[in-house]
Amino acid sequence: MTVHPATLPTAFDPHFKVFHELMAFKVQEILLVSSLYDAFVMEEDGNITTKIIHEYHGLNLSKAPKVTRVSTGEEALEALEHKLFDLVVTMPYLSGMDAFDLGRKIKEKRPDLKVVLLAHNLRAIQSLPEDYARNAIDNIFLWCCEDDLLLAIIKNVEDHANVINDTALAMVRVIVYVEDSPEYRSLFLPAIYREVVQQTQSVLDESINERHRLLRMRARPRILMASTYEEAQALYELYEPYVFAIISDARFPRDGKVDPRAGEALLTYIRKKNPNIPLLMLSSEWTNKSRAEQIPAVFISKQSMDSYRQLHRFFLTYLGFGDFVFRMPDGSPVSNATNIVEFEEALKTVPDASLQYHAVRNHFSNWMMARSEIGLARSLHRDFIGDVDRIGDIRDDIIRKVRSLRKLRQQGVVTRFDPDSYDIDVNEFVKIGDGPIGGKARGLAFIWGLFQRPSLKGSVLADYPVSIPKTVVIAANGFDHFINQNQLVLPSTVSDEQIADLFVDAQLPSWLRQDLESFLKKCDFPLSVRSSSLLEDGHFRPYAGLYSTYFLANNHPDFTERLAQLECAVKLVYASTWFESPQAFTRNGSGNREDSMGVIIQQLIGRNYNGKWYPALSGVAQSHNYYPVQDMKPTDGIAHIAVGIGKTVVEGERNLRFSPAHPQKLIQFSTVDDMLENCQRQFYGVDMSTGDCLNRENANLVRYDVQHAAGDDPVRLLSSTYIPEEHRIRDLDMAGVKILTFSQILKYSSFPLPQMLSEILDIGRSGMGSEVEIEFVVQLGKTLAESQFYLLQIRPMVSGGERADVAIHPNEVEQAVIYSTQCLGHGRLTELFDIIFVRPEGFDPAATKEIAREIGMLNRKLVTEGRQFLLVGPGRWGTSDHWLGIPVQWSDISNVKAIVELRSRLLRADPSQGSHFFQNITSLGIPYLTVDEENGRHHRNGHDRIDWEWFGGFKPVYDGKWTRLIRLDRSLTIKCEGSASRGVILDREAVTDHSSQTED
Repeated sequence: MTVHPATLPTAFDPHFKVFHELMAFKVQEILLVSSLYDAFVMEEDGNITTKIIHEYHGLNLSKAPKVTRVSTGEEALEALEHKLFDLVVTMPYLSGMDAFDLGRKIKEKRPDLKVVLLAHNLRAIQSLPEDYARNAIDNIFLWCCEDDLLLAIIKNVEDHANVINDTALAMVRVIVYVEDSPEYRSLFLPAIYREVVQQTQSVLDESINERHRLLRMRARPRILMASTYEEAQALYELYEPYVFAIISDARFPRDGKVDPRAGEALLTYIRKKNPNIPLLMLSSEWTNKSRAEQIPAVFISKQSMDSYRQLHRFFLTYLGFGDFVFRMPDGSPVSNATNIVEFEEALKTVPDASLQYHAVRNHFSNWMMARSEIGLARSLHRDFIGDVDRIGDIRDDIIRKVRSLRKLRQQGVVTRFDPDSYDIDVNEFVKIGDGPIGGKARGLAFIWGLFQRPSLKGSVLADYPVSIPKTVVIAANGFDHFINQNQLVLPSTVSDEQIADLFVDAQLPSWLRQDLESFLKKCDFPLSVRSSSLLEDGHFRPYAGLYSTYFLANNHPDFTERLAQLECAVKLVYASTWFESPQAFTRNGSGNREDSMGVIIQQLIGRNYNGKWYPALSGVAQSHNYYPVQDMKPTDGIAHIAVGIGKTVVEGERNLRFSPAHPQKLIQFSTVDDMLENCQRQFYGVDMSTGDCLNRENANLVRYDVQHAAGDDPVRLLSSTYIPEEHRIRDLDMAGVKILTFSQILKYSSFPLPQMLSEILDIGRSGMGSEVEIEFVVQLGKTLAESQFYLLQIRPMVSGGERADVAIHPNEVEQAVIYSTQCLGHGRLTELFDIIFVRPEGFDPAATKEIAREIGMLNRKLVTEGRQFLLVGPGRWGTSDHWLGIPVQWSDISNVKAIVELRSRLLRADPSQGSHFFQNITSLGIPYLTVDEENGRHHRNGHDRIDWEWFGGFKPVYDGKWTRLIRLDRSLTIKCEGSASRGVILDREAVTDHSSQTED
């Protein structure tokens, strides 16, 4: 699924850009001039505007035009002075002037404005002046109470106006219809349009969405009307490359007089010029049937009771709207294709003679054009198809082009899953069910559409395109049906494990099980099953990482067991909606807003390395860096990368942090000792040897030691080697301890990951209108340079209320209880009386899990009391690596109002901006202050600081083994100055507040 983006997003459907440019002229305003009686006759069965709208909606066409009615010619001329009309339809009998006088006066004012005469009967037009068409009326029709005549008139005016542009722009096909009789013209023109519209709609692939179907309708054949031999001949010669059918009367004017054999002469002339073009003679005289057969042309009698049915058969058989019947040169059929998928399959086996027969006659091109596949139709035209004598090359070329079209047509489009036609190599983003697909899937679809434009020169993405894993999304109605069908009503006291058991024991809807079964039969690779909640990854409320994700090896020899594992994973993702952490997060930010859940089933990018399935590299990148150092700028962004599945990054374990604009400035790798201390030591993958179960505890992920995987290509290519004797790290693949430095990418640019991230973040920022965060993986090629980049997710970053005016004054810095030069957030908080902090004396990094449980107990107590609190402690909050910080879950801190992270001698983990925990903090507007105690220990002014003596001046409400809870009789004040990334926590009694801001 390879795509090439432009540097900045514009339209979402570039493959449909040509369709946007077709039908540039649309009839939007119609002036109807009729007496009250004529209007009464026309509107006997309903308002004329309503009839037009009904016809448009009945054929699923775009917006219907508006009709303005006046009663007299004078009123019509006055209306034209004040409003721009696109078409005038007039009845013959008007008060004050007849229709021809009105037509002439209109043409004097606006020669380009089409004027159509609509008469009730032939008597009204029998005395027409010979030159009416030249100087007054453009066309004449008879009103036979057929509503579709109005639509045909409108569409024919549009076709004549647009045909020059549309044929030049997109090789749109043309049907020339020759008829001089207003009576038959009024009968058959609507029938022809009805066939064109309905047949075009019927062959449009169901896999494209409704919006794109409407756009493709713009490429339907244009119908051009002529009433004389000379007009018809001129139209054919002008549009000869695009004409793919002629429908002609037998008797009409030629050389200035009616010629009963003009149709025969015209069709014979065209047959000599083009032996393969479909020709149809419409005549009320049966004697013309034999003449038509001599041309040869299809004959239909106007007097026949089934003339419309015969017209329908003509469109199916000769104009490419029916099945494609592969024939031998003698006409005998050899194969049949009802759609493009079957067409591609048939191309592989039909005889060379059949292939050559159709290629030289433009049959392939016409059949594709009937399906509005303009680009492919152009490339399959006989003028572009190549040397037909080299039929083997032609066959391969056509198959390749059809295959490319099918894949291209799916790019950027979320299509409905069809078990019968689903092709996993082509349908790469499909939707099962109805309704919304949830925030995460919506973001993925946004990316999928965002990168569907031709690249601009100079963009690194032109040479290293962005891809998306093969994806199926279960829409939210699957979740709703599941809940209702199983009557799952859960009390608040049920544990996460009990909820999971209830959901696993429940049954998925039968339609969902059938679709999952059809999908899984096409899959021979590991899968990830991820949440896509309606509340997830939206602006201001990302909900990142709160719901469950499961990984499936999908390699059990028994398909029934594989399907059972997939169903179980889907049900467990559904269950996570009611788990304690997401529920607590929802209560913190949006009250009791009801959630619903989509599910993303996705190809797990990676390879099998000695029984371990994992990608070479995964990561998170953000367009805004909240902690820039040295000469980095916040707008340069920040990235976190690690070998293996992305759990390492998103849960705040050891990974490498770098700025895409400064990839060689690695603060955490400043010295050899720093590299040994901070490098990634373990990674996650799926154990391919245990595909017979779904482990709920670890979601089927296994943690592997980097040193034990030294022979795997990702570790070998992305590592350097530590030489203990020299206390040096060499960027070589040699014997020794492997250190994941990613130097081949960041230092030697073997794969331009930093440049790609910079461009992608710029595109995402522009497309979403906000700062963004992306998740991605890189899969190794034969060499690093041939690696493939996959985007997994995009979500908005939430920066909070930066527009509020907040300033921190020097005396506040001096007297602050806590001062941070690395503060995330902006604004002013008060009404905060409680503080939970980790006791600094006797802190043990090995006890962080126990500390997390103690904090969770205090949080539950404060939730009951309705009190929020300040949380202070060492290391990364929310990390899953308990040696880097305190591994609290959301449910452990759900009432927190502000957080302080202390970096001390014992715990000096770098800020983990890429973690889901960190992202959710920002989405809730919770200030996050990082305090470097070692720096502040030796300096006071201008450096990070925490006043432990102040903390010791309060009697604890709770004094535990690892934590204390203290309660003030006055509120703390927290001020965060986002532009300067600094913050203070103030004791109101100790500091005079110089700012005049109100609580934010």
